[in-house]
Amino acid sequence: MARYLKHAFAALFAGYFAALAGLVAFQRDVLFRPDALRADPAAAGLAEAQETTLTTRDGETLVAWRLPGDCGRPFILYLHGNGGALRDRVPRFRRFVQDRFGMLAVSYRGYGGSTGAPAQEGLFLDAEAAYAEALRLGYAPDRIVIMGESLGTGVATHLAAAHPAAGLVLDSPYSSIADVAAERYSWAPVQYLVRDPFHSDQDIGRARAPVLMVHGENDSVIPIRLARRLFDLAKEPKRFLSAPGRDHLALLDSNVYPRVRDWIEAHAAGAACEKPDAN
Repeated sequence: MARYLKHAFAALFAGYFAALAGLVAFQRDVLFRPDALRADPAAAGLAEAQETTLTTRDGETLVAWRLPGDCGRPFILYLHGNGGALRDRVPRFRRFVQDRFGMLAVSYRGYGGSTGAPAQEGLFLDAEAAYAEALRLGYAPDRIVIMGESLGTGVATHLAAAHPAAGLVLDSPYSSIADVAAERYSWAPVQYLVRDPFHSDQDIGRARAPVLMVHGENDSVIPIRLARRLFDLAKEPKRFLSAPGRDHLALLDSNVYPRVRDWIEAHAAGAACEKPDAN
């Protein structure tokens, strides 16, 4: 009996450490789910958008979609989530078209025609390139609203901690990816193993822009308590909108988007009407 138990415990430990090793080795495959196919905006259903390319500080070439917007209207710098590509966000972008917002949505490295492979520091550089492009086009910080979606909320928060903006809008945010991983893999010490922790909790206090967070109350991907934890760390002015009955990604909820639009217009509209570079 003792020998059987010894072998059973040995097998359990071997299985545990094998699972742990697999989690460490393949964690970026779990976190980043890119669709690498480059899609034309018009073919994807957004004929109003123009495709452009950006070069990052470390030499990657990024695909980005731009909506010029109406003169003087808010300009959205959009940072997407961990899966798919820009074409999967067309329903969101169409709302910006309807509201006459300008937009620059960057396709992270490894996503949608962009070169390179995704990792935390690389995505931060991608966001920096997008912000620099918005400035180059002539959009002043008091018109730029940094908007992040899911994983992209960590990218957006990091960017807003380093640069001025009219507002920071976060759809389905988290305190850190390390915290999200700990919720999902409670059997493993993932806080010490995550290579891309995206510590929004360490960045949000340095963000100088007003903050708006939206989150589904039934989010099965990022528990709403992690968003509220981040919200508690944010500086005023800040606002939290919860969507009852909503799962992951709440922006387009019929009770949420109109309030997000109004908030954006209150913080970014009415700025001086520049004449952005058309190139």
